[in-house]
Amino acid sequence: MNKENCSRVTEFILLGFAGAPELRVFLFLLFLLIYGVTVLGNLGMIAVIQASSHLHTPMYFFLSHFSFVDFSYSTVIVPKMLTNTLSKDKAISLLGCTVQFYLSSTCVVTEVFLLAVMAYDRFVAIWNPLLYMVTMSRNLCMELVSGCYLCGMACSLIHLCLVLEIPSYRSNVIDHFFCDLPPLLSLACTDVTMNDLLLYILATINEIATIMIILTSYLLILITVLRMHSAEGRRKAFSTCASHLTAILVFHGTILFIYCRPSFGNSMNTDKVASVFYTVVIPMLNPLIYSLRNKDVKEAVRKTMRSKIFF
Repeated sequence: MNKENCSRVTEFILLGFAGAPELRVFLFLLFLLIYGVTVLGNLGMIAVIQASSHLHTPMYFFLSHFSFVDFSYSTVIVPKMLTNTLSKDKAISLLGCTVQFYLSSTCVVTEVFLLAVMAYDRFVAIWNPLLYMVTMSRNLCMELVSGCYLCGMACSLIHLCLVLEIPSYRSNVIDHFFCDLPPLLSLACTDVTMNDLLLYILATINEIATIMIILTSYLLILITVLRMHSAEGRRKAFSTCASHLTAILVFHGTILFIYCRPSFGNSMNTDKVASVFYTVVIPMLNPLIYSLRNKDVKEAVRKTMRSKIFF
């Protein structure tokens, strides 16, 4: 490594989608529309759950936190991305970059664990519905959600501490639209083998642990459903899991593609497109998935709209 090209940085330049200047206005309008739907969808989901007393159950308690994480994740990344899409000044301070990285990483890990907790919640609800509210007590729900947030903050803090130890970079130009860990490490002048290895190990451990919880929960759900004598009961059980399974497949598939593979040979453009999908598109899709496939949510929305119109 040429030490003469290495220096300490006070700010980074986020290139974003500078490679396609003719699409700037189109991308800005597209991302603005998606972000608007994301904010309305997730905050609307939280508002409906809070306003509807029959949705005050563990399932919707977890769903409200899931919507909050999606909203937070999108808000950490998209407004800056929108600004950079049209602006010539694409700079972000070192502090702003590290804060964005930490918060976005926290949201990703938290959502991974929330999906596992929601799978366990569905198992308890289907396995023994009569004791569901007793087993999934408010205290247990609070502890599970708190554990998800703590895991997200702890994993992100480990990566953040290692990034802050990097003394210099060979360039301050990041070929990405937000401060993610892989593009940051690719600019470091020092040996970041430990950072790469730790990223791969922690992401893989988190994925394996949560996917095992999800697979075990759904295997037990399948066994329980197959033992049901009522066809209507089986249909209802499967319908309550359909939205959650869809969210799991979309989110985990993208995370596995980006983080749970060695960084050697990765295409930055491919990672950038995949990152757009899980940072911008998925937070918009989740409230649509849960609302369109959930009769309780749709009915709560109808009642809320009727009450607002009447008022």
